[in-house]
Amino acid sequence: MTDEQGTSGAILVVGGGISGLTSALEAAEVGNDVFLIDKNASFGGRVAQLNQYFPKLCPPSCGLEINFRRVKNNRKIRTYSMTTVKSVSGGPGNYQVDLEIAPRYVNSNCTACGDCAEACPDTIDNEFNFGMDTCKAAYLPHEMAFPRRYVIAKDKLSSEGAEAVKAACKYNAVDLDMQPQHVTINVSSIVWATGWTPYDATKMDNLKFGQSDAIITNMMMERMAAPNGPTKGAIVRPGDGKEIESIAFVQCAGSRDENHLEFCSHICCMATLKQMTYVRERYPEAKMYVFYIDLRTPGKYEKFRDKVKSDANAFFIKGKVAEVNLESDGGVTVVAENAVNGEKIHQKVDMAVLATGMQPSLAVQGAPVSLNMDTSGFVISDLEKGMIAAGCAKKAADVVTTTQSSTAAALKAIQISRR
Repeated sequence: MTDEQGTSGAILVVGGGISGLTSALEAAEVGNDVFLIDKNASFGGRVAQLNQYFPKLCPPSCGLEINFRRVKNNRKIRTYSMTTVKSVSGGPGNYQVDLEIAPRYVNSNCTACGDCAEACPDTIDNEFNFGMDTCKAAYLPHEMAFPRRYVIAKDKLSSEGAEAVKAACKYNAVDLDMQPQHVTINVSSIVWATGWTPYDATKMDNLKFGQSDAIITNMMMERMAAPNGPTKGAIVRPGDGKEIESIAFVQCAGSRDENHLEFCSHICCMATLKQMTYVRERYPEAKMYVFYIDLRTPGKYEKFRDKVKSDANAFFIKGKVAEVNLESDGGVTVVAENAVNGEKIHQKVDMAVLATGMQPSLAVQGAPVSLNMDTSGFVISDLEKGMIAAGCAKKAADVVTTTQSSTAAALKAIQISRR
């Protein structure tokens, strides 16, 4: 069933992370109607998964909660979660966009009471925590979820589970017969704020990701350090829970590599320095080893870098890691060559953190329509066509740069809508 919606000058924002939220709010607050969609069950994107972000080392609630409130209170913004673009027809100033809304199997009666999750006997890997723990097949995506509504992984429900979640809901919110919905909207321009995804670390055979619990990615570290993460903020070795006495940070894991990601993701160095502060807060004497090609800490971040480097138990080795070897005691040995003195290094540590690069999401999942993209999958804005890139869909960037980019994208979309 198709529902025609939209007004002259409406804007579609694809992606509901910090970039999409910013673009939507900037456009709506000057009077444009905005459709904000996200393929996930809740908005917030990658920022929601962070423990802290620069420049003030804020928790994600700092930026997201106020934006969620602003979106909720702005009648110019219509939000659609679990929604993807299926096709676009027409032209700039008058696009017809077909959207598909996937069933969440929980309707708007949901009060997020949690009774369905409590009754559900079936569990699934928790994607929000990168599979480091499990959650029920009836679940709230995360504690800041917006919309604050449960979702059910119907394909993971047993027959007993299906009966249990239906019986547990006293608000008649569980609807396991939901079907995909199709909506057509009319918009003048489209802002692509589709964000990024961590590069698949299993593609780098030499780094052994997935072969040992002692090898994690930098985004897994963020979730581990977060109070609402799988370990409630404890940084321990997954699997055996060993407290950390030594840790290695492997920079440019897949980045600046013609076999993987050719570009530099720009923020990985700062992310590692930030994560070193997580380790130091919990383990005052732990030894930290950083293997890097170049340290990219521009401008005001140099002071932060110097502070972290002054730590007597922090060691910085200029050299790309050749391999990570597994040890019988559960630890790993990081092998690299020091580019300064040519020394071959074999450093044994309790845990290794791979600083995987930021790959544009559309490079992984594919663009739903024809877009102007570079060889890495970043979207190149086409103002004549009203297709505008924002945030990390445009280039790898930190949160501050992303919000600036998204404000600029909104301004361009507004200009197109008022031609």
